[in-house]
Amino acid sequence: MSSKTSSKAKPAPSVRVHAEARPAMPVPKPVPSFAPLDRKLKKRLARGAESIHARIDLHGKTQSQAHAALLRFLRKAQGDGAKFVLVITGKGTRAQDSWSERGVLKRQVPHWLKLPEFRAYVVGFEDAHIGHGGEGALYVKIRGQRSVVSHQKNSVSDY
Repeated sequence: MSSKTSSKAKPAPSVRVHAEARPAMPVPKPVPSFAPLDRKLKKRLARGAESIHARIDLHGKTQSQAHAALLRFLRKAQGDGAKFVLVITGKGTRAQDSWSERGVLKRQVPHWLKLPEFRAYVVGFEDAHIGHGGEGALYVKIRGQRSVVSHQKNSVSDY
């Protein structure tokens, strides 16, 4: 005995959700795009045709100290209108102790620069030319600061 099923299925009852029932979710800000520096730009930086506006040396800092210092440095560089900065991490060839890792900052700084908290300041980065530190330093292109129009309400004071 074969059973035949009806090709017409009953539609599922629709459920209406009122707009008031759902809390409004904040729209997350889009993370700015990230792009590596092109070869021509890197050559211009190496030759000095494009100036490096500021530099930071992270040698001798712990990861947490270096992370905080780098974030402050990039904020200030953007505020000062810098286009390119040099971040010196060191090559990490020597560990201070037998239990310390080698080249921690050299490995970590590129990861940090890709994080959302840094992306507001960084367009891209590349290893520096040997004259600027080679593999122990990075050229970092700073994102232009957007002009922010402040909308301040007029305040009335009672005297």
